[in-house]
Amino acid sequence: MISYRTPVRVYEAQKGESHMKQSAMLTTASLLTVLFMTLHLTGDILFQMSPAGLGNLFAVFVLVVQLYGTLVLGGRRAGYIIIFLGSVLGFVVPVIHMKGTRGVISGDIGNSSQAFLFVWTILALGITSTFSIILSASALLSLPWRRSRRTSTAA
Repeated sequence: MISYRTPVRVYEAQKGESHMKQSAMLTTASLLTVLFMTLHLTGDILFQMSPAGLGNLFAVFVLVVQLYGTLVLGGRRAGYIIIFLGSVLGFVVPVIHMKGTRGVISGDIGNSSQAFLFVWTILALGITSTFSIILSASALLSLPWRRSRRTSTAA
């Protein structure tokens, strides 16, 4: 069978495949960010860095919003913005824990038997958050800024 694809059609097909790959990568990275943020919050509660209480419901709300932006609003401007903002919050977490007085470097976490998992979770959160920031910013910048309005000409 002979393929009659012109170079333009090949380019458009490759561009569409690239967009699909980028969209799937962003969805995966954002979902992993949510997973690592829940593991991190669990570690904070277990290491008594964050009190177990109703205050954690705010974090749950933020994670639900990021899930909604990822799964329901995926591919839309609002979804990209939500993913970007949630990923920025996820990126800040490792920075705070590496610099804080009760964090990884100067706190009691290093003396715990569960330090490896906690530190690994923080590093994985930093990696997936950074990747999500890059992909969502790229997707936002590739979108048109305004929709063109159709002007009807009256005859």
